[in-house]
Amino acid sequence: MKRGTLSGRLTLTNVLILAVGLILAAGASVVGTYMLLLSEVDDSVKRERGGFENAQVTTEMLQAVCGFAKNATTEGDRELEQSLSRETFVLLGPDGKPLKACEQFSHPDPGDRSAFLAKLGDPKQLAESGEVVTVSANDKHYRAAVGKLGDEAMVVFATPYDGVLSAVRKLLWVETAIAIVLLTLLAALSWRAARWRLKPLEDMVETASAISEGDYSRRVGATAHGAAEVEQLRDALNAMLHQIESAMRTREHASARLRQFLADASHELRTPLATVRGYLQLYEKGMLGHGDEEERALKRVGEEADRMGRLVDELLALARLDAHPSRERRPVDLAELARDGAADLLAQQPGRPVEVRTNGRAQVVGDEAQLRQVVGNLLANVRTHTPEEAACAVSVAAENGDGGAGGDGGRAMVLRIADTGPGMREADAARIFDRFFRADPDRGRVAGGSGLGMSIVRAVVEAHGGEVALRTAPGEGLAVTVRLPAHT
Repeated sequence: MKRGTLSGRLTLTNVLILAVGLILAAGASVVGTYMLLLSEVDDSVKRERGGFENAQVTTEMLQAVCGFAKNATTEGDRELEQSLSRETFVLLGPDGKPLKACEQFSHPDPGDRSAFLAKLGDPKQLAESGEVVTVSANDKHYRAAVGKLGDEAMVVFATPYDGVLSAVRKLLWVETAIAIVLLTLLAALSWRAARWRLKPLEDMVETASAISEGDYSRRVGATAHGAAEVEQLRDALNAMLHQIESAMRTREHASARLRQFLADASHELRTPLATVRGYLQLYEKGMLGHGDEEERALKRVGEEADRMGRLVDELLALARLDAHPSRERRPVDLAELARDGAADLLAQQPGRPVEVRTNGRAQVVGDEAQLRQVVGNLLANVRTHTPEEAACAVSVAAENGDGGAGGDGGRAMVLRIADTGPGMREADAARIFDRFFRADPDRGRVAGGSGLGMSIVRAVVEAHGGEVALRTAPGEGLAVTVRLPAHT
């Protein structure tokens, strides 16, 4: 079953509310008008009855008056005749039966009088109560009252009120026509207003449809006529859409990085594997010479095997960090790791100027093997990518929460490794932590680098709740700063 639109429901609700209001107003108007006109008719009947009763008119007097009126010859007699003819009255004797003296002035006519008196009820009881009643006879409607004369005779006063009913019916038709016009206009205006007010909701539906089709950049625009609740809904929807777009962009970026990672990993493994396979095929075919040539081939096979081993080890290290970041937690002296790393660098390159600055113990909490790998990777970059005469400075210091230097009570321990080598371009520095990235791929491959060292550095540091940053420029060397939470 198809549901109606919200604008249609709002329009129907408004029309129904107005219809009820108009019905109540029209009913009150019709009833009020009817009661007002009816009270005027009743007042007229009561005045006539009261005039006869207060004057203590007798039957003989009334018959005489009727006689004068019947034989009206003077102007006064004719006025009397017109006065008697304006009202419908029936003269009743003490026995309740009509008297014939005033029949020419009595209404209804004698042919309808029996039906009128039958519907009137007990005239004596009405005379005692003074009540004005409705009498309907022969398709006519009267308001009637009974008055008592001085000799216990009675006179019935009745006034037709069909004119009142006709006026009320006309009023009812006029109000019905006005109500129909008003309801029609309200329905049209309400529908237009509802569509206007609900336009932001239609925009939201359109935006949601566009997003379902893949356009994650769509947003619901602001409107000048939107209600406060609609604007709140728009803001909430736009915030949600922004989060969805960010999540989708993050997922797309992660998928792209994964595809690039797999492509780079296969490429890095394919190169040494092809070298090993090539030398083995030459050996199987007996194409390798003896002596130095055979020894060189075996050496190259060993080097490429070591290179594949290091690459696999580094990939496994990254995979472990992604899945289970640094489970081991114990106090580690970062200053000792820095001194050990600097000593290893001097052992490999005795001619390199190396300066080590530490201030006592610099305790952090973490995995000693992983933190030692961070120091080793950073110094390996210095050894691999800078000339031996380039100086290297290694320092460890405590840093307070406000960034100033302090003692062991500081909130962070800062490891800084800087060199005076050729430095890096800004574009390369922005990607230095990407996996398999090398500023000089050919140079890195010859030197045995995999492009994973700095990725491991960042992964380990972030797994320990720290952060890593670098500063470099062409010709100004490179400085890497690692901040780790201090052990308290």
